[in-house]
Amino acid sequence: MHAPAIGEACDKAAVLAEALPYIREFAGRTVVVKYGGHAMDDPALADLFAADIVLMRLVGMAPVVVHGGGPQITDLMR
Repeated sequence: MHAPAIGEACDKAAVLAEALPYIREFAGRTVVVKYGGHAMDDPALADLFAADIVLMRLVGMAPVVVHGGGPQITDLMR
């Protein structure tokens, strides 16, 4: 592995280690996740959000995504 790849692997391992207590606590449960606002306007954030939802499913959670969308709703009402 190259040094950047090792660093990236270490970063991912650190994130998973931090998430592990929550994964254990919420595995097999329904988890409501609010998605909206400015996160919906940024394609990079949308991709990260989708990856997080997939990970939640893979570790046994049942995420339910609800729309926050305050700024978008306001724009549509104008």
